[in-house]
Amino acid sequence: MSILQKIKQHKLAEVATAKKETPIEQLREAPLFYHEVTSMSASVLNGSGIISEFKRASPSKGDINLNADVREVVSAYEQAGASAVSVLTDQEFFKARPDDILQARATTSLPILRKDFIVDPYQIYEAKSLGADTILLIAAILTASEVDLITSLAHDLGLEVLIEIHSEEELDVLCGRENMVGINNRNLNDFSVDLNRSIQLLEKISSKAVKVAESGISGSEDLIYLKKSGFDGFLIGEHFMKTLKSGKSVEELISLAKK
Repeated sequence: MSILQKIKQHKLAEVATAKKETPIEQLREAPLFYHEVTSMSASVLNGSGIISEFKRASPSKGDINLNADVREVVSAYEQAGASAVSVLTDQEFFKARPDDILQARATTSLPILRKDFIVDPYQIYEAKSLGADTILLIAAILTASEVDLITSLAHDLGLEVLIEIHSEEELDVLCGRENMVGINNRNLNDFSVDLNRSIQLLEKISSKAVKVAESGISGSEDLIYLKKSGFDGFLIGEHFMKTLKSGKSVEELISLAKK
């Protein structure tokens, strides 16, 4: 069983429990359910293009920065010029804390991507109640009909959709209404990184959505190379989270990329 399938099985069980504990009607009563959504796709196109990610750990890299203060990091990201913030909300595999995204929402006016393993429409209501502006869909764990259903619901609730693909086979899952298409530079089977493979895949995407390069971006050379190849946005987490001066890292990367 692949790591993604293992995660999906766990997430389905997790969502089933959440539905019993917090019904959708209760999620709709959350104050943040009615917050004014900010367009992440527009912010990426009109700004630096950098989506700075807050994450404590990952299956591929293990513990990254377990003691990071979400308010401090997200605030630094905004001050440094990031276009948006991505916040991991998965606790089992990424060691997120329950209030990480709530803390982020209370700290920044930047659009927030809720990054998790979405496997059920319930999680879209959940994302809205947490103050997210955008949700992540992973093509590898969803069917075309599931993507279409979830995208429709997200848009009905005012949220944008970033769908992540890893291979040419997953292009068939795109519904044509996604706001952003992300290409993960990391192979989720062996965790290797290949920017050239991502660029080859980019050329096969017919969608007019904003194109985002994800994972494995370790410096300005990578960012410039991907930008020249046609990417609009760049989701970067590990590179920033490994340092205690995350905002400074963002600022330096933006500055070097402009040269």
